[in-house]
Amino acid sequence: MTTLAYTVRDSRTMLRRNVRRMLRYPSLTAMVIGIPVVLLLLFVFVFGGTLGAGIDAAPGGGRTEYANYVVPGILLMTLAGAVQGTAISISMDMTEGIVARFRTMAISRAAVLTGHVIGSVIQSAIGVVVVLAVAFAIGFRPTAGPLEWLGAVAVLLMAALALIWLAVALGLKAKSVETASNTPMFLILLPFLGSGFVPTDSMPVALALFAEYQPFTPIIETLRGLLRGTPIGASGVLAVVWCVVIAGGGYLWSRRLYERASVRPRA
Repeated sequence: MTTLAYTVRDSRTMLRRNVRRMLRYPSLTAMVIGIPVVLLLLFVFVFGGTLGAGIDAAPGGGRTEYANYVVPGILLMTLAGAVQGTAISISMDMTEGIVARFRTMAISRAAVLTGHVIGSVIQSAIGVVVVLAVAFAIGFRPTAGPLEWLGAVAVLLMAALALIWLAVALGLKAKSVETASNTPMFLILLPFLGSGFVPTDSMPVALALFAEYQPFTPIIETLRGLLRGTPIGASGVLAVVWCVVIAGGGYLWSRRLYERASVRPRA
C-alpha cells in the first residue's frame, strides 16, 4: 500500500472519529446552526421592515427584500460559527494528550488534521442547508439559476476551507480550550463590519473603508450577486484571492504548528 493510500485510509478513520464526536456532543452542532438561524429571524422580523425599505429602494421592499439581502451574510456567519467548533476540537486533542497517543501509533500525521477539516466541512454544509431552509420558509426568494447556484456553492466551499484552515491554526496555537473558543470570535463579527447586514456606503467613512476592504465583504457581495442577480464586478476576483490567501496562510501556519507539536521532547 502506498503512502498516499495509508494517508487516505487514516484520514477516513479520523473523519469517522470526528463525526462520532459531533454525534456525541450535539449541543455544539446545535449552537453552530442555532445562532445564525436566530440572527436571521431577528434581523428579518425585527429590523427587516425598516432596513428592507431602504435596500435598493426596491418595490415591495420591507422584510422580503431584506431577507433577500441579508441571507448571504448569514450564510458566511454560519461558516464562521462552524469553524469555532473546529478550533475547540483541535485544542481538545492537543491539550488532552490524544495527539501524543496518536504519535505512538502507525498513523499518518496529516490524517489527524485532515479528519478535522473534512468533518468541519460536513458540519458547515449541514449548517448552510438548515439556514437556507429557514430562509426559504420566511421569504427568501433568489433569482439564481443552476449555474449561479453552482457558483454560490463553490464560493461557500472556498470560504469554508479558508476559514477552517485558519481555525485549525488558531486551535493549535491556543494554550487552552477556553482560549480556542474565544479566538475565532472575530470571524463571527466580521459580517457585521462588512456588507452582510447593511450596505457599506451607509456607514461612517472610517468604518466604510474597513468594511469595503476586509475579506468578508467581497465574498458576501459575490454570493449576493450570484443569488440575486446583482452585479458582482471585481468582488468575484477579490473573493477568490482572499479565500486562497487565507486558506494558504492557515494551512502553512497549521502545518508549522502541528509539526512543532509533533516533535517529541528529548529524554
